[in-house]
Amino acid sequence: MFLEVDHVSIRYPRSAQAAVDAVSLRLQPGELGALIGPSGSGKTSLLRAVAGLEPAQSGRIRLDGTLLEGDGVRVPAEARRIGMVFQDFALFPHLDVAANIGFGLRGMARAQREQIVTQMLALVGLPEAGSKFPHQLSGGQQQRIALARALAPQPRLLLLDEPFSSLDVELRERLAHDVRDILKRTGTTALMVTHDQLEAFAVADVVGVMRHGRLEQWDTPYALYHRPATRFAADFIGHGVLLRGEVQAAADAGIQGEIGVQTAAGLLRGLPVESGRDASAAQVDVLLRADDVMHDDASPFKAQVVRKSFRGAEFLYTLALENGQQLLSLVPSHHDHAVGEWIGISLDVTHLVTFPNMESSLAAAPSAPAGTAPGTTGKPG
Repeated sequence: MFLEVDHVSIRYPRSAQAAVDAVSLRLQPGELGALIGPSGSGKTSLLRAVAGLEPAQSGRIRLDGTLLEGDGVRVPAEARRIGMVFQDFALFPHLDVAANIGFGLRGMARAQREQIVTQMLALVGLPEAGSKFPHQLSGGQQQRIALARALAPQPRLLLLDEPFSSLDVELRERLAHDVRDILKRTGTTALMVTHDQLEAFAVADVVGVMRHGRLEQWDTPYALYHRPATRFAADFIGHGVLLRGEVQAAADAGIQGEIGVQTAAGLLRGLPVESGRDASAAQVDVLLRADDVMHDDASPFKAQVVRKSFRGAEFLYTLALENGQQLLSLVPSHHDHAVGEWIGISLDVTHLVTFPNMESSLAAAPSAPAGTAPGTTGKPG
């Protein structure tokens, strides 16, 4: 492993809850990681701890086998050889682009510094921009220069804190792909914080979902989308809903090794994702992504269009079943149905992700002892 974060916790004064609570994650050399989650989930606090800008109260941080934090050791930020790219670019307005890129190379001979600056300008696709000043560049160009400046000293690790948040949507998507290409070409190991899951999926090889200071799941973008490990990760990632269903007996489930779940939209069969399923639960909530719900005029199952969002190549429909439960469906935009119209739907699910049904779980839970607050178990935390 190259970056190892091992049970790191961070607490701020006068805060009852840990900002980062026993988080562990790993990055291989040259691997790109991203942290996503709601505001206040601990993403930036964890990034700052890796950078050495925030002390960790417990846990260990290692980089390329070197202990940076923990067991009484705390390597200062300036000695960690970690580069950072910020959302506001943080370029020096009084220095031209070449001087900004070369700022971290001041100890080098002039010829060597100029050679590296030239290489960095070519790397980020701005070979003629060296004599310009930051205010003469577009937002996307400024962010490229910020990336070049961070990479120039050849950091062991690059950290990116919301690097595209100040840019417009179209530019963010294009720059995210460009940044991934640049980091892969240089073999740079990087960890990024973002609120935008599409940015995380565009840049990262592995993505972490954080909530209340804890890491809910650290996995590939594909696994996060199709095999979420927790109810929160399932709800936070992508477009989807949790539909009530009942697990069928093994003899009725179809092919051996699969499970069956009967829902108001039909019987679902598929390979179970055990990380999300309580095998003893009969009443479950099954995850249905918008791309699992197909428009099918021949289907006996009907749903009513209650909302539609035009997205160019497709519509995102919100559909209501006869029992009132709602689904989302991505449908090619030439299928333009009116709000209130009933349409046929079928389900195409290969990753059958289920969670114990919340209502049945609460009903089955033992009553709390006298004096215990509602929603708690009465056990010590």
